[in-house]
Amino acid sequence: MFDSKPTTAYILSVVIVFLSITASAGGLLFNNLYQDNAFVTAVWRGNDLVTIFAAVPILIAVIIFSMRGSQHAQLIWFGMLDYTLYNFAFYLFGAAFNGFFLIYTALVALSIAALIFGLLKIDVRGIVQKFRQATPTKWISAYMLFTAVGLTAVYVLQSVRYIFTSQVPNIIERTGHITSVVPALDLTLLVPWIILGAVWLWRRQPWGYIITAILAVKGTVYTLALTAASLSASRAGYTESSSEVPLWAVLSMGFLAASALLLANLRKSHSPGRQSGAPFTPVN
Repeated sequence: MFDSKPTTAYILSVVIVFLSITASAGGLLFNNLYQDNAFVTAVWRGNDLVTIFAAVPILIAVIIFSMRGSQHAQLIWFGMLDYTLYNFAFYLFGAAFNGFFLIYTALVALSIAALIFGLLKIDVRGIVQKFRQATPTKWISAYMLFTAVGLTAVYVLQSVRYIFTSQVPNIIERTGHITSVVPALDLTLLVPWIILGAVWLWRRQPWGYIITAILAVKGTVYTLALTAASLSASRAGYTESSSEVPLWAVLSMGFLAASALLLANLRKSHSPGRQSGAPFTPVN
């Protein structure tokens, strides 16, 4: 899948692993770290649980297998880097200023850099040949577009309603923030890329496979984080949050199915110029 080994991206990913552990463990262990209200603090701690016990172990595993030449692991690796970018962007822009601000900043910046350095090494022209012709691209594209349209509709309706009624969305009132970082990040870091990847995948364009795989993997893990966040908020006394769990579960299963269908149709092949069982030699 790679023209040459993305060594810089691997090095950055290792740093991201350690910083993610620090950020999530600190959020769970330091009672006074988060300066937000009780609802938001509960949400952060739910996210922290999934990050440290699910996302980080997955990221470590796919880094190892990716370095050994697994193309399936390489796509999952990119998806997990997108998870760290997206997840910690919420902390960076949505959490009240706290002692981990610089860690959140580093995680977002390093995740962006790792994705860029890694994606630049991909053999884009050869990616289509690695997927079977029977890959259900249209079904996967349809699901991804469905989620993008659904998210956009919710945020547009909230914004339009405010224009005519001055009614602030409930999520802003619950968080106590001056605006909602959720639609701000979703409509910039998520929705446009889901649409672009889905359209390209529908047309069987090389980048469509890559972008959709990244977002489907990220979506699977992040909806798990949303589930934990909702349950954590419910335990903190915000019982209405538990009603969101079925939605996150359905979305998570959809993203998991999309990820599985793509990865199951990715044929195994050895990297060019590398023999099976040959030692890994980093190339900058």
